[in-house]
Amino acid sequence: MKKILLAAAAVLAMSTSALAERYVMITHTQGTDPFWPVVEKGGKDAAKALGVELEYNYAASGDMADMAKLIEAATATQPDGLIVSLPDAAALGPAIKAAADAGVPVVTINSGLEASKEVGALMHVGQPEKLAGTSAGERAKAEGVTKGLCLNQESFNTALVDRCQGYADGLGEALNQIDTSNDVAQIKTRTAAALESDKDINGVMAAGPHVCAAAAEAIKEVGAEIHLSCFDMTPEVISLIKSGEVKYTIDQQQRLQGYMPVVVLHLYNSNAGMLPGANIPSGPGFVDASNAANVEKQAGVNR
Repeated sequence: MKKILLAAAAVLAMSTSALAERYVMITHTQGTDPFWPVVEKGGKDAAKALGVELEYNYAASGDMADMAKLIEAATATQPDGLIVSLPDAAALGPAIKAAADAGVPVVTINSGLEASKEVGALMHVGQPEKLAGTSAGERAKAEGVTKGLCLNQESFNTALVDRCQGYADGLGEALNQIDTSNDVAQIKTRTAAALESDKDINGVMAAGPHVCAAAAEAIKEVGAEIHLSCFDMTPEVISLIKSGEVKYTIDQQQRLQGYMPVVVLHLYNSNAGMLPGANIPSGPGFVDASNAANVEKQAGVNR
């Protein structure tokens, strides 16, 4: 009798596993940006809470063509939904549209808010990047910045371009941007060179947290008085805020960008197409000396 019960339990477990919803998340990280593990964690936390499966993938090359291939491969497995970042709609749009046309519901995250609907996604979870940049620029201007420089580590990423353009708009000046990579040594070198070649620059916005940390080192090396601000949180960025080397960072609460799409897709599949009535903005919010201590333990973990 005991063997029969064990066999029945095993069959039930396999049956339940076979019927579990399965989602695939694909993002544009190269695996070097500290931002994305928090997004992945959010997605996996939601999957565990809901009893569904989540597979996380990224193209280590950072190449958009490789990312499009990952989307195509995932679509071929007919998952219950795709969660995809959209830094380059021209490169990724056809693969996402093909997924939607094949009956796979798609939610875009992080970047690509403006292009989300046109590539066939149900909705988008992320911050309005242009607004976030503009808010950062307006605050920098109020705090005395008269000429700014924006550091963009992913020139192909429309979200980062929007951040930089918004920063310039908030300052009321033309875009002054230099493209780097995710290589912190290159970020430091190019930032130092830009500051040494133009002594009028007194404000720097870094479009990512590792960029911010490298920029802080470059500013020390040059010995300039620079108002430094950035996007996203890591323990190092929080430390720089507490020391006064960074004035503020924009928090887009990236755990929400991983967590909420799994919830949205689960509700969509379980409730005859139920969807929120609008995109879900995960930010922006400011973290500065006034509240850094409150969120310090969340940096690099949930935010």
